[in-house]
Amino acid sequence: MIINETKGKTWHGRVYLADTFFRRFRGLMLVSNVNYALVFILPTETRANASIHMFFMLSDIDVIWLDSTRRVVDFKTAKKWRIYTPKKAARYIIEGPVGLIKTLNIEEGDLINWSPSEETRKAIPTKSILPGKIDLNGSKNSIAMVESVKEVKAKEV
Repeated sequence: MIINETKGKTWHGRVYLADTFFRRFRGLMLVSNVNYALVFILPTETRANASIHMFFMLSDIDVIWLDSTRRVVDFKTAKKWRIYTPKKAARYIIEGPVGLIKTLNIEEGDLINWSPSEETRKAIPTKSILPGKIDLNGSKNSIAMVESVKEVKAKEV
């Protein structure tokens, strides 16, 4: 869901984050029926990095550019096969179906917030390592010592 906190308006559609290079690169290209919103989280707040292209888009979309405080700096309905750059530097870009801007009653300076929809991702197989080695693949923020099955069973007894 996307919320215009300034006006108290809410759009109740699905919202996904484009928070990695590959997700930002893919964007909404080749999506035939845009029925969800995509929030791009850019590494820095600039005009150049916040420019978008509409090449390989199958339909027009509504685009909202926000600064680092989530205030609207620009918005428009983007047409296929064109390039757009916001009026001011932006840190977030919201792309969604045509009508999103009207539903939220967007104007420059509005404070926008969002709540991402739950997203299920496919499991990615990882390499298994030998017992007694440190496993750095298991989690993002910690490491785990891999033990042999014999050691685990011995501890249980």
